[in-house]
Amino acid sequence: MADTETLQIKNVHKTFRVGKQDIDVLEDINLNVSAGEFVSVIGASGCGKTTFLRLLVGLEGEYQGDILLNGKRLNGPSINRGIVFQNHRLLPWLTIEKNVGLGLESKKGNNKAQIVQDHIDLVGLKGFCKSYPYQLSGGMSQRAAIARALVNRPEILLLDEPLGALDSLTRMYMQNELERIWKLENITAVMVTHDVEEAVYLSDRIVIMSCRPGKIKRIIPVPLSRPRDRASYDFMRIKEEVLKEFHLQAEEHFAYSI
Repeated sequence: MADTETLQIKNVHKTFRVGKQDIDVLEDINLNVSAGEFVSVIGASGCGKTTFLRLLVGLEGEYQGDILLNGKRLNGPSINRGIVFQNHRLLPWLTIEKNVGLGLESKKGNNKAQIVQDHIDLVGLKGFCKSYPYQLSGGMSQRAAIARALVNRPEILLLDEPLGALDSLTRMYMQNELERIWKLENITAVMVTHDVEEAVYLSDRIVIMSCRPGKIKRIIPVPLSRPRDRASYDFMRIKEEVLKEFHLQAEEHFAYSI
């Protein structure tokens, strides 16, 4: 992991207007993400994780505070930030190579076809260029979505529950693939997930958010060598530490509710 801070989030606050009422969704978010780091954000449903990710990709505009990428304030979506959603969102009438190549439509040069092919190969879909999304499994479709997010060589890869719709065995396999791709591309990654084991397996740090308004309650480092052994004592210890935070959070939320 590099020491250079690529992403800086400073005192970010986000409010939604619902009817005549302002709803605080995020409050005082401060986080620095280093170049090449893999950071996971976890928390209970409704704590603002997806809103936080939408701010990073530029799909949410109005907020207080600063979100800086290499010292420049984010201003709307950009090809320097790629995103993968829980649903692959491939266009069903296009082949895989055309889906992956969508992000290169405005790119000049004669090597676009090779760039697309390289990224299809990167995610393990060699031989499926002419296939359509309906001909692929869920895991293969997510691979294509990852290739599409990476084809412009973004500085940051943003992942919103990218493996949440997969069965458990496919999900574990795709976690290995995601780690492999992250290493090969040497890219900075920020992932939202509900899966604690997934966060421990993939992350350099885990950001735990509290209930609404979403705040960063704790950041837990994951100083484990890779590839990681899910059955090891240290892996289980960190997993239990994260789960304990969730249990405490649930107890606090229940006590507040009554």
